[in-house]
Formats: sequence, structure tokens, C-alpha cells
Amino acid sequence: MSRLKLAEARLRTALEGIENAAGAVGENLDQAAKLPERVAELEAERERLMARIAELEDEIAALSGLTEEVEGRLDGAIGEIRAALAR
Repeated sequence: MSRLKLAEARLRTALEGIENAAGAVGENLDQAAKLPERVAELEAERERLMARIAELEDEIAALSGLTEEVEGRLDGAIGEIRAALAR
């Protein structure tokens, strides 16, 4: 009888292993089914981020032009002040 019990234990262990493997396969299939939806979400987020980057680049260009204008005016004012002080 001990050989029978040993075989029964081995069979039970093998069945548990199969059940665990089947459960893991099921979970992997569930995750795989959700992948296209996740890819679509990531693509939409990427598009939003690309649009935001374009907005920020436009803002940087505008601020750069404004900075150059202010710099020019300040240089002119400094020049006028120096000229007035030199008199």
C-alpha cells in the first residue's frame, strides 16, 4: 500500500502543478487581451505629450524673442545713461 500512497501523492503533486500552470496561463491570456487597450492609451498619451511639447516650444520661441527685445532696450538705456553721466 505504501507504493500506492506514494503514487497518489505524486499524482496529487503533478495535478497541483498542472492547475497552477493553467492558472498562470489564464492570467497571462487575460493580460494579453488587455494589451491592445493599453497600447491605445499609451499612444493617446504620447500624442497629448507631443502636442504639449509643441506648445512649449512655441512658447519658448516667443519668450526668446521677447527676451532679445528687452535685452536690446536695456542695452540702449544703459548706453544713454552712460552717455548722460559722461557729460
